[in-house]
Amino acid sequence: MSKEKKPLVDIPSLKKNTFSVLKGAGELATSSVALPKAFVPIIRMLMTERFIEAPELAEELDSLFEELYHHPLSSHSRSLTDFLRRSRFIPNEDSTENMISYLVKQAVLRSPVDIPEVVIDEFWGFFQELIESPELKGVVELNLDIVRSVLRTYEPLLLDIINNIKHIRKMNQNTLTDIMAKLQVLRGDIQILKRQIKAIRYIKPFLQTDPKDFKSQAEIVAKMVREFGPLFIKMAQVAAANSDFLPDEISKELQVFQEDVEPMKPDEVYQAFAEDFGQKPENRYFGFEVTQPIKSGSIGSVFVAKKPIIKDGKEVLVPIVVKVSRHNLEREFAMGSLAIELMLISSQYWAPHSKLRPFLSAMSEQIKEFTKGFEQELDFKHEAEVQLRFHERAEISPVWFVPSLYGASGRIIEMEYLQDAMAINQAIGCYKGRRKSKFQRKLAENFLYTMLEHMLIYQEFHGDLHPGNVMVDLEARLFLIDWGNSVDMKGKWATLRRYIISVLSGDIETLTQTLIEMSTDQLSNTDRYDEIRQALSETLEKKQVSPLGADFAFQLYKEGVDGLRFRLQTAAQLMTNTYQLNMTIKSDYLHLSRSLFAMVGTYNNLYKEISGWTMARDLFSDIALFPFRYTYNRITNSTISAEKSVQLSNPNTTKQLNIENAK
Repeated sequence: MSKEKKPLVDIPSLKKNTFSVLKGAGELATSSVALPKAFVPIIRMLMTERFIEAPELAEELDSLFEELYHHPLSSHSRSLTDFLRRSRFIPNEDSTENMISYLVKQAVLRSPVDIPEVVIDEFWGFFQELIESPELKGVVELNLDIVRSVLRTYEPLLLDIINNIKHIRKMNQNTLTDIMAKLQVLRGDIQILKRQIKAIRYIKPFLQTDPKDFKSQAEIVAKMVREFGPLFIKMAQVAAANSDFLPDEISKELQVFQEDVEPMKPDEVYQAFAEDFGQKPENRYFGFEVTQPIKSGSIGSVFVAKKPIIKDGKEVLVPIVVKVSRHNLEREFAMGSLAIELMLISSQYWAPHSKLRPFLSAMSEQIKEFTKGFEQELDFKHEAEVQLRFHERAEISPVWFVPSLYGASGRIIEMEYLQDAMAINQAIGCYKGRRKSKFQRKLAENFLYTMLEHMLIYQEFHGDLHPGNVMVDLEARLFLIDWGNSVDMKGKWATLRRYIISVLSGDIETLTQTLIEMSTDQLSNTDRYDEIRQALSETLEKKQVSPLGADFAFQLYKEGVDGLRFRLQTAAQLMTNTYQLNMTIKSDYLHLSRSLFAMVGTYNNLYKEISGWTMARDLFSDIALFPFRYTYNRITNSTISAEKSVQLSNPNTTKQLNIENAK
């Protein structure tokens, strides 16, 4: 009996595969033909004559991208991405694991202190869970994410351009010029973004340095911060506020950003005066040296000059300080935030794991909230209003002083020149031995008194009191400058008190509730209460912050000053690292946190080379005596005011600030 021959072609399988291919091709063709319909609503909106609102534009763009995400090409790209990863054409799980292993090793090698093996194992186990997660998105979807993030950043600018174009026929030449200026912003933004991304190149030489060569590492970080620009400089200033916890080499490099940075170029200074006053500074002041600022910061440069004012009916020439804002700071901050966001989104390309997405998204949102705290520094008129308010309050104090103001505009402030004031370290260097430590403790006493008066009496305080913003004289009096940031404590005391006490005491329940209250999305985070509570419990356990019981006084005494510092440092870290919990803290509380720790860092710095127990004793003593000292100062108010008037020889006899409108 002969065997039955098998057919050369498997007709049923061929029919099935052919049908599947034709069906997929048909779906792709149909979807592609229908795709232009997704653009119809936004085109119709652009074609109407009425102005469009920001929420309307955002909603239409979101709808458009939703259609693009659902296009078959987007879903098919996941299969292509999976193939490319398996073929090692792009990063896959193995490359991610190798990269994380390398970063963990580098972190351990470069740590100023020894890291326990158990911490490394727990850290590695955390990332192993991420690596075991499924793939995130395809290449097309990831690119759509990047495009949408860029468009979201430029939505306000696009809205202005679209609304201007709608009435192009009715526009005059000035309006057309305005459109070109806004388009020019795009060109300027590209240059800023290119410079900021280029600054990331310093990461490679940083990793190539000796892990214990803190001096070389600090120099590289300083170069990257300077090149990146104002946003990173502000962040470096925040880090410098806690520089006591860093190696001396790194601490010194960071402190440079508190004291001085690269000055403004003469062209920038002339541009600011042209915008605000329509004239050169040499035509407005005497002795203004545009190439010789006495100080420069991330926001601007400070110059000394002389200006004629009317005093007792006569014109007199007085020395003044002129603070000039840098150009285009709003775009620098916006592009800095965008550069960080793009880097975080792109990181999903080389670390394609689903659990990283909420982690990185939360980090991106937290950075945006963090930068909001800096934005109020960009408006000099607002700064002038704050400074005037505190100058009037300072008139009844013999301890702290605020320069009087002569005028202010959008980018320029004119204020009193403090002839006897000097930097803290310079003043301390004028003394030796016991006189030096006595002077330091007196400075610390006056600094703490000033902060308590601001917070408890006025419920408002300086938002950035790092050492560079506190000048002193040889009698330990304080001169507070740079009032671009202030913190309003009204309505925040109860929340702040609960937060600090819950961290110091290790009270997980209260800490969880308080962090949710301070978050931007309280409703969603309340639903995640148990998850957040568990994560906080594990974090405090890893940091070895044990709960305080009835014997809390003995436990704090046993831990000493270093233990208290560590608990306070943990409070700061939890506030700024909540992206690990997929939470975003409101900018007000982030700003409050960094302001408080800037003050703590300055107070710590005043006790340099003095024992921690002396600092602790002075701290509790000065806090206890504050009510009596404040009462005494208020009773002797008239005498103090008279003495102050003679000592400072303030030529400005008016209390009203002349805020000049920029031309």
